[in-house]
Amino acid sequence: MSVLAEQDPLFKNPRLIPAAIVLVCLAALGSAFASEIWGGLDPCVLCIYQRYAYGAAMIFGIGAFVVADRPKLRRMEILLAALAFLAGAGIAMFHVGVEQQWWQGTESCYAPAVDFNASIDDLRQQLLAKKPATCDQVAWSLGGISIAGYNVIASLIFAAGCLWAGRRAGT
Repeated sequence: MSVLAEQDPLFKNPRLIPAAIVLVCLAALGSAFASEIWGGLDPCVLCIYQRYAYGAAMIFGIGAFVVADRPKLRRMEILLAALAFLAGAGIAMFHVGVEQQWWQGTESCYAPAVDFNASIDDLRQQLLAKKPATCDQVAWSLGGISIAGYNVIASLIFAAGCLWAGRRAGT
């Protein structure tokens, strides 16, 4: 560990940064599930994909926690968490573009069409089934920024934090 990193209180305990990564991911995923369960906000497919990025970052955070006594491996895991956050920011930016109608979403972003060749019972089931949320509809916003927009900001901040910590850790 470098002399500069040894003097920084954040790096005296090698498990502190990995634990912070895991806690940030748990908080983000917890708030997403809470908004779904208690807030009644149904996620679209792009919302689900953004959750995968937090799951990946959390796995890398756990990996960094496990190998905390091996600085180079810890650094690699922290930098991989940064890449996961950057991927999540990219997905969220794409989602914002779909919400703003700057471009089309993927085919799975839109509710499936009704199969009119189905039997009457199947057709009734299709019509009564809960429709998935579409990616181009803003379910919630604050100050004109959607949840996906806030996720872009948060993911970029988390990625920057991991890049900063990864640069300082494991040298």
